[in-house]
Amino acid sequence: MHNHSYFMDLAIQEAQKALDSNTGGPFGAIVVKDGIVIASSHNQVTSTNDPTAHAEVNAIREACQKLGKFQLDDCMIYTSCEPCPMCLGAIYWARPKKVFYALSRIDAAEIGFDDQFIYNEINKDLSDREIEFEELKSDSANSVFQNWKLKTDKINY
Repeated sequence: MHNHSYFMDLAIQEAQKALDSNTGGPFGAIVVKDGIVIASSHNQVTSTNDPTAHAEVNAIREACQKLGKFQLDDCMIYTSCEPCPMCLGAIYWARPKKVFYALSRIDAAEIGFDDQFIYNEINKDLSDREIEFEELKSDSANSVFQNWKLKTDKINY
């Protein structure tokens, strides 16, 4: 069985792939289940014009597809850097057992990837955020929610 250093090295190799291929920022991630790598990816934001194509999100998507389920409850994620707020949210939705990271968000900020402003925005009132948010109440949207609430064959998550 491989140790944590081995898996972290694989995540870091993915980060290097992003750098070498110029596909996005220097970030890599892998998903491991029962000591086997089931998904690996690197940042592909700039090559795909997809701001959500972060290493962790890509690896989570691949792992879930391979496993045929939307949760990674028996898995571990190894990532080259502490996840950003978006990836953190995706990780919590995926529900892995544990996440290991090599560098901190402070390390990322030192090379120009500063997510602190997003953490700050989350804690602000909607009216104080940099991007304007306006609620448009809708009876039909509420109806969809009520239909979900009453749906008997839904898959909860």
